[in-house]
Order: sequence, then C-alpha cells, then structure tokens
Amino acid sequence: MKHGKKYNESAKAVDRTKLYESDEALALACQNAKAKFDETIEVHVRLGVDSRHADQQVRGAVVLPNGTGKKVRVLVFCKEDKEEAAKAAGADYVGGADLVDRIVKENWLDFDVCVASPDMMGVVGKAARILGPRGLMPNPKAGTVAPDVAKAVTEAKAGKIEYRLDKTNIIHCPIGKASFGADKLSQNFDTLLEAIVKAKPAAAKGTYIKSCVVASTMGVGIPVSTVKYGV
Repeated sequence: MKHGKKYNESAKAVDRTKLYESDEALALACQNAKAKFDETIEVHVRLGVDSRHADQQVRGAVVLPNGTGKKVRVLVFCKEDKEEAAKAAGADYVGGADLVDRIVKENWLDFDVCVASPDMMGVVGKAARILGPRGLMPNPKAGTVAPDVAKAVTEAKAGKIEYRLDKTNIIHCPIGKASFGADKLSQNFDTLLEAIVKAKPAAAKGTYIKSCVVASTMGVGIPVSTVKYGV
C-alpha cells in the first residue's frame, strides 16, 4: 500500500521496535496528526483470548474522564412516563414503537447510541437485524439497557464508550481528539486500559494483553507498553 508524504514523515519518527510509555506514545500520536481536520486518537488492543468461546468474551463500557470530543446523538426507547426525563438529560430522539417502525421501514439510522428501558426490549427486538450488525442494539453490558434512561443518556453524552472484541480478538476504541493533548488523552487511555484489565475473563490463560497500539486517524501505529497495568 502506497502512503502519502505526511504519513511517511510520521513513520520515520516512530521506532517500531520500541514499546513506548503511554504518555510518550500519545504525545507522538498528537505530533503526527497533521491532517486538516482534528484527528481522532484510537487505541487498538490485541488480547490473548478466543472470542469464539462465550466464557472468553470481553465487553463493557466506560466513561472517559475527558470525553471523546465527538457530539453523540442519543436515541431512547422508553414508555411515556420516562420521556420527559430522557429529553431533559439531552436525548436527541425519544419514543417507542414509532421509532422502531421508522428504523425497520426507512432504515433510519441518524444516531450514534441507542438506550432502552428494560420493558421496551420486546419492541426494540423487532429492529435487532438492523441495529445489531451496526453495534447499535441496546445491551445491559454496555449500560444501554437501563431502568434509569436519563442517567444512561447523561453518560453517553459525557463520553461513555463501549469496548468489545472483534473476530480477530482486538478491541478498537477512540479515546479523544488530537487537540486534547497528551495529558487528557493519557487520562482517557488509563481509564480504558484499566477497564479492559478488570474485564479479564476467568477462562483467559497466558498473556492477557498481547499488544497495544495507539494511532491518529491518518497516522502511524505506535506500540505501547502495558507493563504498568500488571498484564
């Protein structure tokens, strides 16, 4: 694959044989973010588990202390008695069967997070084939199926992100924008890594975190040491 001049310049600044401390790696990622837009800083963590086994799944959600820098559009499925609270918390769309019908019939997906009260999951399930593949289906492990929908909305707006394994046993997560600077990104990085370590399945054997890399949207992957997290 042929890369551009800026990417090649950034690549020269990264020693691929070195494991950088997280704050140094994030500072370098910010330095290498030279696109005309505010690049997202992403974390990619390869785990020593097998996602094909139910007892080795790693999935959860965590509120980043400094948010993600992205405006999050939240849709809430709830009964009428909770609608006002959801709107007051900042929900962009609130409803029930009407919104499910719109998703199913119009393939409407102008939102980033779906929250649902437990008593609505029977209705929401009708849109599962559309929401599921896009990672939008409300889920208790992600905190998006909750009796207190207002609290769930507040957390989503504040920078709550979901982490989960893909088919290659890697977790991919955004932790903020290059404009945040290394200090704020380091706080977000530590919060995410601590949550992933805490979510280690009992069935996981051997080395849990195989590798960790940070990179800006258009930038070079920078290897990060995870020794300080005890794995």
